[in-house]
Amino acid sequence: MTSHRLCLIPKRLFPTRSFLLALLSTLIMVNNLWAADTALDYMELSLEELINIEVVSASKKAQRLSDTDAAVYVITQEDLKRSGITNIPEALRMVPGVQVARIDANKWAISARGFNGRFANKLLVLMDGRSIYTPIFSGVFWDMQDTMMEDIDRIEVIRGPGATLWGANAVNGVINIITKNAADTQGALVTAGGGTEKQGFGAVRFGGKTGEDFYYRLFAKYSTQDDGEYFTGGDAKDGGHAFRTGFRMDWQNKGTLQGEIFKTNASGEIMTPSLLPPYSQLENEDNETNGGHLLGRWTEMFANGSELAVQFFYDRAEYDEIMNTVLTVDTIDFDVNHRLPLSDTQEFIWGVGYRFSSDKIDTRSPELTASPNDLEYHLFSGFLQDEIYFLDKRLRLTLGSKFEHNDFTGFEIQPSARLLWAPERSYSMWASVSRAVRTPTRGETDIQINFEAIPAGAFLPYYPGPGITRVTGSSNFDAEDLLAFELGYRVQPAETLSLDLAIFYNIYDNIRGGVPGTPYLDMSTGVPAMVVPVVMSNPGEVDSYGLELAADWFITEKWKLKGSYAYLKVDVEGNISKGEADNSPRNQVSLKSALNLRDDVQLDLWVRYVDNIAIEGIGSHITGDARLAWQVTNQFEISIVGQNLFDPAHPEYSPQFLATLPTEVERSVYGKLIWHF
Repeated sequence: MTSHRLCLIPKRLFPTRSFLLALLSTLIMVNNLWAADTALDYMELSLEELINIEVVSASKKAQRLSDTDAAVYVITQEDLKRSGITNIPEALRMVPGVQVARIDANKWAISARGFNGRFANKLLVLMDGRSIYTPIFSGVFWDMQDTMMEDIDRIEVIRGPGATLWGANAVNGVINIITKNAADTQGALVTAGGGTEKQGFGAVRFGGKTGEDFYYRLFAKYSTQDDGEYFTGGDAKDGGHAFRTGFRMDWQNKGTLQGEIFKTNASGEIMTPSLLPPYSQLENEDNETNGGHLLGRWTEMFANGSELAVQFFYDRAEYDEIMNTVLTVDTIDFDVNHRLPLSDTQEFIWGVGYRFSSDKIDTRSPELTASPNDLEYHLFSGFLQDEIYFLDKRLRLTLGSKFEHNDFTGFEIQPSARLLWAPERSYSMWASVSRAVRTPTRGETDIQINFEAIPAGAFLPYYPGPGITRVTGSSNFDAEDLLAFELGYRVQPAETLSLDLAIFYNIYDNIRGGVPGTPYLDMSTGVPAMVVPVVMSNPGEVDSYGLELAADWFITEKWKLKGSYAYLKVDVEGNISKGEADNSPRNQVSLKSALNLRDDVQLDLWVRYVDNIAIEGIGSHITGDARLAWQVTNQFEISIVGQNLFDPAHPEYSPQFLATLPTEVERSVYGKLIWHF
């Protein structure tokens, strides 16, 4: 570890598992003693408010969470604050059915309902409706998504297909990170903190108002992360730092203009193939990323109740030193949505969109090459969705489809049918059948990667020298296909308890895999080598099924519990690696406790169980976090957070693509100050 930490606490001083269990029991008794105190508004959201919270990602319109016909989970600002997390990936650990694993100090593998990986390609991620899904490798560079946590209003997570509204790549889920309106962030805010792993972080924000209805905010954020630790011991070289600044303006409750620029440095080490003994070499990666975006949106309400929304964004990102390669991507997107009530029992929504992307791949070594080095591609889309109510609005049928044309596979249709039955306000049931596709990217069509070296002598008697496995893209790569069946049930059996259950069965076709080709001798590699080509293709079929359960229990006005359980079973067929699909834990359990010890003191505990990932050689683990916060004044708060308290360190993931050396997630503690003025 480096020696300039803000705080250094020996791991042996952290509480043991038995100590935390004893502490929780004590808190239960203390809470019962205080139950007779005068009732105060201790929680920001009551159970009734939580059930009725409005979401927009499930249907591209505001509707109550309890009225959605999809598996939706909402992470509120209160959840973000009281969990003690400092970034978006950590927050997603709350969601049942979402798999979150840290690869090293700055890289993550995040997916929903399986197919996890550093570039999980079946999960669409949005920030205020702006796609942050990279069109080169598929997936998300999570170290780049570091907006100010206090500015996030909520994170809406849809598990299951969302392609009818959001299009290709919304196969297993949609994550929409929604930031606050500028009117809700008035005044000044300063945060600062640091500790053993999160060495230092801080942010400053100022919000103001001009005229009657024009609000704005400005912010800047900086953070540093310590190096991790290898499985075998010893410090890794995967620390980093990040800086981000941006603004948002909102006016007349109609218009929004926002933008950010950022620069990050995320180090690491990667194992690359070598044609000389020992046939692999360890290289340092000094991954620098920079970029920014500008987004504008205008929403107009009409007298007949219809609503028209127009959105535009420009996004630029540059990734430096990924396998000695610089990747640059520019994206321009234009989107129009129109919601039109046809009668008291029918509502029609339609939309059109266009996206233009251009990239440049500047390769500096034979490890990764692309042909062509730069490319432009276009995406045209449109969708239709009709909601029809029956039986005095207790039954709702939703039919819709997305229509897209892309430059890789041409025309794609992604329909869905959903049914919601809500005979009483306290419970509802829903069912759906959907089709979704994951379209190819440059990684499957144009990129060539030297994957693994083969020692000399393996090809005797035909050739005495070494060889190399070379993964090659193909223009014949098809879209991956999903047919999904889902059932859901929501119930509030008591005033203080709510349950949300989702069951799914997924049938995948044309799943990505490699087809071995005919070996050939390559003289251009410095050392003559026999190349074993593996051509990207679609030989795989996968079936998966599972269930996800979320529960909220408001025990008293001062204490609430949030729990979840997720089960996932994946069956792989065809000529693909099980590591492509069956690489997620089968069972996951989460239990969060939020307790107000008194008016100005909060104690939060979070325990999680994650099953083993056999294909990755990762064992199961139980981890616990704790947060203690003191609201010194209405403007000033102090908190201390401990993370991964149950063991010194544990691994969570071992990537198969781009062989970054994984590190363990270590026990840590940090302190934080928040000042409003």
